[in-house]
Amino acid sequence: MTDFGEKSADAMHAATKRDNSDDLTALFTRNRAWAQSKTLADPSFFSRLVDQQRPSYFWIGCSDSRVPATEIVNLDPGEMFVHRNVANLAIEDDPNFASALQFAIDVLRVRHVIVVGHYGCGGVQAAMAPDTHDAIGDWLAPVRAVHHQHPCEAAPTQADADALCERNVVAQVKALTSNRIVRAAWEAQADVTLHGWIYAISDGLLRTVCEPVSRHAEGLPRHDNVKPAR
Repeated sequence: MTDFGEKSADAMHAATKRDNSDDLTALFTRNRAWAQSKTLADPSFFSRLVDQQRPSYFWIGCSDSRVPATEIVNLDPGEMFVHRNVANLAIEDDPNFASALQFAIDVLRVRHVIVVGHYGCGGVQAAMAPDTHDAIGDWLAPVRAVHHQHPCEAAPTQADADALCERNVVAQVKALTSNRIVRAAWEAQADVTLHGWIYAISDGLLRTVCEPVSRHAEGLPRHDNVKPAR
């Protein structure tokens, strides 16, 4: 190994040690070590990224720090376009979400739009509690509506919360079938398919929640075309 390689490996080892302090300089140290390790493994890695963003996937996921989108599907930067918010919602009149969706479909020409929920979602659990009438309470109104369609007979259990995580994913895929940006793409014959997945933090695996939905010869899909996974 070269001197550069030895220094890079030492820096990476030092940077990956858990730092429980509030010293933000540790993040810069970790960043430099990461950049060095990437360059050492692939000298053209960053130069390729400068001129390349052609992802096939648009990931709509939760903000939860335990669900890093590209990492859990083992993709490099530039291979997946990502939007994250609390409880992985696809709210059409949210300008943040709408602009990301439009950019993904109209500019990047992604082929797959994937809603990804996860078990143990704090947003979903909050939606099962009484409404707090604050910013997070207002944001979670769509999840609360799904919960009210399937009320618990007793105090909610973990199984109830897991089921709501799955139902919420299905609800967001259904919302996308009527989204004006998605429907405009389908009307223009774009090859865009909607997917609903769930991620288990306990084992690191993704699972399909509903069948893929795409444009078909009989007409544009509707929300009732979203079927549970077999």
